[in-house]
Amino acid sequence: MSAPALAEALEISVRTLYRDIDELTAAGVPVYAERGRAGGFQLLPGWRTTLTGLTPAEAQAVFLGGLGGPAGELGLGRQVQSAQLKLLSALPADWRGHAQRVSTRLHLDPVDWYREPPPAGCLPTVAGAVWEERQLEIDYEGWVRTARQVVHPLGLVLKAGVWYLVASRERKVRTYRVAGIRQARVLDARCRRPRRFDLARHWAQAVRRFEVALYAGQAEVLATAQGLADLRRQNAAVARALQDVHPPAAPGARVKVRIPTESVQQAAGPLMRLAPEVEVLTPVQLRQAIADRLHAAAERYGLGGPACGRP
Repeated sequence: MSAPALAEALEISVRTLYRDIDELTAAGVPVYAERGRAGGFQLLPGWRTTLTGLTPAEAQAVFLGGLGGPAGELGLGRQVQSAQLKLLSALPADWRGHAQRVSTRLHLDPVDWYREPPPAGCLPTVAGAVWEERQLEIDYEGWVRTARQVVHPLGLVLKAGVWYLVASRERKVRTYRVAGIRQARVLDARCRRPRRFDLARHWAQAVRRFEVALYAGQAEVLATAQGLADLRRQNAAVARALQDVHPPAAPGARVKVRIPTESVQQAAGPLMRLAPEVEVLTPVQLRQAIADRLHAAAERYGLGGPACGRP
């Protein structure tokens, strides 16, 4: 079958087809090409895929796919278990024990500490639209109001226990928090997927853009060795900014560094909690906001000047 005919049948570009053929060949699938007017790509006659090519490590990795609750939240928990049982029965006997041990030795809990997992809500419906490549009508609760929209689902992302829908609308790729979708209805119309769209690459770029927009400010601080360690635990943006900074060697010594920050009001609280190991020098507005909060706290606890010690 010719490359253009295959690409048309699969609804992909010829360039994508050649890339996929290369990947299949690298994986050991016997696809070969014949030149000439009647040529094209062919699969070796009689070839069938088997599981005998799996290594022991790969057999164990197969059973990582359904760990924890994500598959169940998507409405695929039973299907994942069934698929794993079928795969298990097809493995060589001496590998089955190794593969089974994975589920008893490793547990995945994607939800952050001190947080409850959000209810599944419309997630199974949204996931169905993603798998079936159907347009989706949603009632989405935004910052201002709830609005009805028709979107083209492109993929789902699970980050820190929170599900996000990546979808295109009005030819722009947008991100929707699934918990904010109040109602969802799968439409008959097929969704349009941008050419060369890569979900993982898009998400990584979106996260980086979000961090850049969120941490638009800069602060100059003095930090002890403990202060540097505390700062690195604040967030990934600060950790990246400090990755080449070495802690001061002398006890009690401090080092001057610049870190990305949110707005003054958002940054004041987290940085105040790092005192006295971290002292903000600039911007002046941030330093003053922290000083005001510390002064108010001192007065509240009877440590503010003449009132000190009064009941």
